[in-house]
Amino acid sequence: QVRLVESGGGVVQAGGSLTLTCQASGGFSNMQVMAWFRQSRGQEREFVSQIAGDGTTIDYIDDVKGRFFISRDSATNTMRLLMHNIEPEDTAVYYCAAGTTKYATTASPSPLDYPYWGQGTQVTVSV
Repeated sequence: QVRLVESGGGVVQAGGSLTLTCQASGGFSNMQVMAWFRQSRGQEREFVSQIAGDGTTIDYIDDVKGRFFISRDSATNTMRLLMHNIEPEDTAVYYCAAGTTKYATTASPSPLDYPYWGQGTQVTVSV
């Protein structure tokens, strides 16, 4: 019943910036934990960042700390990922996900921890 739609992907030069947006609708509550995952060709889907339903707790994988910034807006049911100093290794399909609780159960979740998913948006980093 929860619907998640990503937007903002595209081609960006290494060192540049890009902002991804996830729009939630349907049975979504604005207090559900939300996350960004990504999947490169030939790789498993990996966790990138998550934010608690009330915005009080934020987690990032080490590789994006200081470069990517996650945020959410309860008024519009949106979540954003601000990507700065993008690297070629960031090339992937980026997926928005939502959980069923307010807070995450782990700081390094797997895709199995999130039951609701968007269709993904492609980010390609050129050199």
